[in-house]
Amino acid sequence: METSVKKSKVLRGGEFIIRESKAEETFIKDEMNEEQSMFANMTREFVNTRVMPNVPKIDKQDFELAVQLINEAGELGILGASLPTEYGGMGVDFNTEAILSEELGMCHSLGVSIAAHTGIGTLPILYYGTEDHKKKYLPGLATGQLKAAYCLTEPGSGSDALAAKTKAILSDDGSHYVVTGQKMWITNGGFADMFIVFAQVGGDKFTGFVVDAKSENINLGAEEDKMGIKGSSTRQVFFEGVKVPKENVLGEIGQGHRIAFNVLNIGRFKLCAMVMGGCKASIGNATKYANERIQFKVPISSFGAIKHKIAEMAIRTYAVDAATYRTSGLITDMISSLKAEGKSGWEAKLQAAEEYSIECAMLKVFGSETLDYCVDEAVQIYGGTGFSEEYPVARAYRDSRINRIFEGTNEINRLLTVDMLLKKALRGDLDLLSSAMAVQKELMAIPDFGTNGDTALFHEEKKAIQNAKKAALVVAGAAVQKFQQKLQHEQEIIMYITDMLIDIFAAESTLLKTEKLAHLKSEEEASLQIDISKTFISDALERIHQNGKSAVNGFAEGDEQRVMLMGIKRFTKYKPFNTIQARRRIADAIIKASDYCF
Repeated sequence: METSVKKSKVLRGGEFIIRESKAEETFIKDEMNEEQSMFANMTREFVNTRVMPNVPKIDKQDFELAVQLINEAGELGILGASLPTEYGGMGVDFNTEAILSEELGMCHSLGVSIAAHTGIGTLPILYYGTEDHKKKYLPGLATGQLKAAYCLTEPGSGSDALAAKTKAILSDDGSHYVVTGQKMWITNGGFADMFIVFAQVGGDKFTGFVVDAKSENINLGAEEDKMGIKGSSTRQVFFEGVKVPKENVLGEIGQGHRIAFNVLNIGRFKLCAMVMGGCKASIGNATKYANERIQFKVPISSFGAIKHKIAEMAIRTYAVDAATYRTSGLITDMISSLKAEGKSGWEAKLQAAEEYSIECAMLKVFGSETLDYCVDEAVQIYGGTGFSEEYPVARAYRDSRINRIFEGTNEINRLLTVDMLLKKALRGDLDLLSSAMAVQKELMAIPDFGTNGDTALFHEEKKAIQNAKKAALVVAGAAVQKFQQKLQHEQEIIMYITDMLIDIFAAESTLLKTEKLAHLKSEEEASLQIDISKTFISDALERIHQNGKSAVNGFAEGDEQRVMLMGIKRFTKYKPFNTIQARRRIADAIIKASDYCF
């Protein structure tokens, strides 16, 4: 699958579809260093000893307690972990940020409050604030002395953020703006000290502002009665002629969309890292219960149907883990490369996150839907007791649902994935055209069903993934040729293509992680991870085939349709593999550990 793309040491964003990756160049959590392990242990201890015992109180909207715990997180350095040391942060690398996010993903509503504060509440100032902004706000945000909230969504503008109607009118003397409008679904709205607010200057120049929450003429709506994450403060915020000093403009007038969209890249990635923590917690809870629950004189964990559930939860979670840390490694390497070229730390991080915006969008979808699967199966394993609020899975089930809406709905992220990929190709950043043409040529040639006799570990799996990439290129290339600029209106086809890409990226990431583990340890010690990888790949190829077929049937007819369907079938073949026995082995290991153990 190698193409004429100019090679760089670091795999570029979206380049996974046309270029092979190497296990030795892939970051996996298992190789985290001593400092990263220390941060992980510290955060886990905070979550287990301070947060989890207080979750019921927080869920009853004890915001005084929530604020106290956020302050404690600040004292530990959790809030300022990613901020530069010159602004009171700890300056950890991006891999460490991912590890911390995973640990925080286990603490329900408080995790949402912390994520909103450290992400969309803080990063706009780090990335787009003036030096005065940074010195004024970042040290307080790092310690928790200041709490931040992000005001973007309005009653008439959700996914279409630029349709916001909030206005910012420059005063006659030019000293300040008068902001008028309504924002909704504002996380941390009830206790924030400052707001990142987006408003239209001159009616059509979408612009960001830093607004003191104690300013006159700011009024808050009542706390929302939400389905889940009940312990996070969520309010409407009304700006009724609020005076905002001119120097509080973030970035440039009319460039607010850059702030909103670029901050979302980091947000999407970290959401995936956090839900991964939730997945692992759900597996642990479900397995412990299955080991304790006796039916027909044996633990229900001994039943094949329950083993299948436990194993499948773990397989999908392992894939999320592999894809998440693979991406954090790519972003970390890109940051290092950009800093070597002279970029400042925050500039390099912003540019690297934008570079991997495709992967971040896919991870957001994949992670959030995996958590929904895991919490749903956890409730099922608990049975009737899972429907009771006395048990932890009921809360996990409710809290999970928002993640498919946060940070851009999953539908929007699916559409963005293909849109961003095609834009990269049109800019010449990604040579998709040559690869698609090469696959089209191969499609018309006589198939080679022979083997080269290679018996190396994972040879079959690598070949299967490379062929799956060809299947995606067949479908995407034909769809672009068919619809050209009108492809954006064929949302069903775009979403089928994105689902193919997500499965390909996840399958390849899973294989890379397992291959690296097999090298770090041994093939025997990584035998269960090999089971996980082969099972995921086997199932993923079935899904890729189905999604490709559904997309092609939506726009092709006659000989063109027949040739493409045959090609997709050819490119999604994989050797027969006993997934039932593999799942039993995987489940047995988790049942023995009574927890997720991969």
